[in-house]
Amino acid sequence: MRFTIKIVIIFFLIPLFFAAQTAHAAISITVTGNWIDETIDKNDFYSDGSNIYGEPGKAPRSNADWITFSPHRLIIPPKGVAQVNYTVTVPNNETLAGTYWSMMMIEGISSILPDAVRQEKDKITVRIKQVMRYGAQMITQIGDTGTRKLKFVKTKVLKTDDKRILQIDIENTGQRWLRPDLWVELYDEKGISAGKFEGGKLRIYPGTSVRFRIDLSRVPKGTYKAMVVADCGGEDLFGATYTLKFE
Repeated sequence: MRFTIKIVIIFFLIPLFFAAQTAHAAISITVTGNWIDETIDKNDFYSDGSNIYGEPGKAPRSNADWITFSPHRLIIPPKGVAQVNYTVTVPNNETLAGTYWSMMMIEGISSILPDAVRQEKDKITVRIKQVMRYGAQMITQIGDTGTRKLKFVKTKVLKTDDKRILQIDIENTGQRWLRPDLWVELYDEKGISAGKFEGGKLRIYPGTSVRFRIDLSRVPKGTYKAMVVADCGGEDLFGATYTLKFE
């Protein structure tokens, strides 16, 4: 069975300050292809490149226990649209600050394979059927609270496929998600600029890290002073300096 699910978040919750607050919203799901019978569930997820999904409500910054939704199961016809309503209730807890998140999972239900395991003389046949899961990130920001901090964990120059790549690992050590725009400026031993090189934007949740990769293949051999900048907007600007030697 082949199908495509398009998930559209119609409304996004931004609860304010510390009072217990409740907001109602919905997710729209569109299916192209065959009829599909689906179940809806929640999971914690760890946004550090590991793609690990855990039991809801167990991660330190999980908001899974704040979320209720209905229906838990629905049937969508080809090119049809279904709506999943959800409610987010933020606890009345003055210690809450920054960003909390989890994942709403949508999984198609297919009929059980007949004779999934078949045993014949001197032979066992196992039939496998692929099941696709889709997810919508459910993010709660506690107003404008939460510290904003980034840590440059590790920087390394890699040579691969005739390319020179500057690899930079950055960790979010604060309480609020950040989406830094990263770039590096290089200066040779005479202090002359060798160029500015963009590293793109990546979202970093609190307590997780991401890896940026910047192509420096066109930079001539030599020793350079590198100024790495992570611009998160406004006054949230982070930087580090390194000495890089290209051979």
